[in-house]
Amino acid sequence: MENEMKFCQSCGMPLNDQVLGTNADGSKNEDYCMYCYKDGKFLQDCTMDEMIEHCAQFVDEVNKGLPQPITKEEYIGQMKMYFPHLKRWHQAMKVTDDAMPENPALAPVKTLIAEMADTLPITYISSVDEEGFPCTKAMLSPRVREGIKVFYFTTNTFSLRVAHYKANPKACIYFSDNEGFKGMMLRGTMEVLTDAKSKEMIWREGDEQYYPGGVTDPNYCVLKFTATDGRFYSDFYPRSFVL
Repeated sequence: MENEMKFCQSCGMPLNDQVLGTNADGSKNEDYCMYCYKDGKFLQDCTMDEMIEHCAQFVDEVNKGLPQPITKEEYIGQMKMYFPHLKRWHQAMKVTDDAMPENPALAPVKTLIAEMADTLPITYISSVDEEGFPCTKAMLSPRVREGIKVFYFTTNTFSLRVAHYKANPKACIYFSDNEGFKGMMLRGTMEVLTDAKSKEMIWREGDEQYYPGGVTDPNYCVLKFTATDGRFYSDFYPRSFVL
């Protein structure tokens, strides 16, 4: 069986024995090319975006191996999606309720989570079924949120979704701004709450049409989602983060 193609975890170029970088002891480094890494050190002190700009000048070489040529701008867009997954650039950013991230490139995350949760009419929630498959459903957006980490939804106590969460609390919620071409995925856990305080907290006038028995209706319960990490896509640029 042929070996899987490897790519430099700094610039993305295909790797083979002839272009491997070297470690401090002179041995070959399996992750980086000779143009990025030598004697155990990176040859360039640069940011990911600076590396992308550097690589973009070689778009003509890239096009030699493509059936359909791409422009420099298209190549930059592709690298902005691919490079965050490379070892040198992959890092999870920390987003909190107290302060915006220090890196300006990461600043939109906190605002996007809040805006999407508060303005979008639909949220997609996912659970894991008894066979280990993901199941996704469109829901009305959260009734209440606590900062950018905890979100409360209303649902039916006897629904399949509730059964999934009781068996396996792993969950995911997704906000999608189709017009703005933005997406926000949050991973975490989902709790099923049936206590009176939680049910009263998110109850709204008019909910009787869904739950005729009112706030004490046994088929009315609360889903509490607590996020641990996530990933957002905005301006053709995906980034991961932790909460």
